[in-house]
Amino acid sequence: MAREAAEKPFGIVARCLQEDWDRPLAAAQIQRWAEALGNQVVAQRQAEQVAFEGGQPPASLEPQPELLVLGMDGGRYQSREKNPQTQSRWREDKVLSITSYQPGDGQDRPARPLVATLLATTAASEEFGKRVRVEAERRGLPRAKVVLNLSDGGPWIDGIDHREHLADFRIIDFYHAAEHLYASAKALHGVTPQAYVQWQELKGWLYEGRTDAVLAWLRQAHAQLGPVQDGDAKDHPRRVIANDLEYFTTHQPHMNYGEYRRRGWPIGSGETEAAVKQFNKRVKGTEQFWGDGIEAILALRALWRSEDQRWERYWMSRPAYRKAA
Repeated sequence: MAREAAEKPFGIVARCLQEDWDRPLAAAQIQRWAEALGNQVVAQRQAEQVAFEGGQPPASLEPQPELLVLGMDGGRYQSREKNPQTQSRWREDKVLSITSYQPGDGQDRPARPLVATLLATTAASEEFGKRVRVEAERRGLPRAKVVLNLSDGGPWIDGIDHREHLADFRIIDFYHAAEHLYASAKALHGVTPQAYVQWQELKGWLYEGRTDAVLAWLRQAHAQLGPVQDGDAKDHPRRVIANDLEYFTTHQPHMNYGEYRRRGWPIGSGETEAAVKQFNKRVKGTEQFWGDGIEAILALRALWRSEDQRWERYWMSRPAYRKAA
């Protein structure tokens, strides 16, 4: 039941289990049971965090990882309550993926993902950062040869990385950065073949780690269009170029993609994007509206979708399962 509730809406789970168990079940029953089980997982996670802050690291079965990659991003869900300022129900849940990798050879063989584990919560970024640190410790952070934080350029992600001292290297996802360059090429040239050709050149420079050339082009485009004016919309070419110039200036130290590839490291946050989709698939449906119970379901789904057999270990640790074994 917990597994199905981690995968599907409660009403669908109730109908499936009616057939499997040959007994009448309601969606509300499934919801109560699943949230109760998920809250136990949340409580266990909170206890581990308190223990870690008291000097006791979480138990770890991870051997020394050669390359450990952390990725953070935000998902989406609808709350039952509207935001009083925006009148929107949409909220953000924060998602973490931690993946061990076999590094590439810097030439033909790319880095290969091995084992991924997931975490998701509706907590604010500071609290989320503490949970990220505990999960990273569980995955072998102190023993890892190299730790990367491979995420997009969200300021809250940088804040967590600085507070928790997570990674040896902060890397901006190459594909997010390339999207910024396409927006800038389009801002300068419009939706034209020239914009596409310009983007291909800019993206090539970026891929090689030639951020100085990228920044020189952005400065020239900024001078050509002039400074942002009052009343410029967020998609106005002047504002797009100015924002991207700031973005690449801020993150230039995290965009040495030629060197990262030479070392056999990944430069794309595909594992994190996939993790966000995994949680969105369960909680983002347009007909789903969540209260406090979402935290329990996110915890169950993270437990089920993690690839290090923690789901199996969790259930085998419960008394009924020990007796059955």
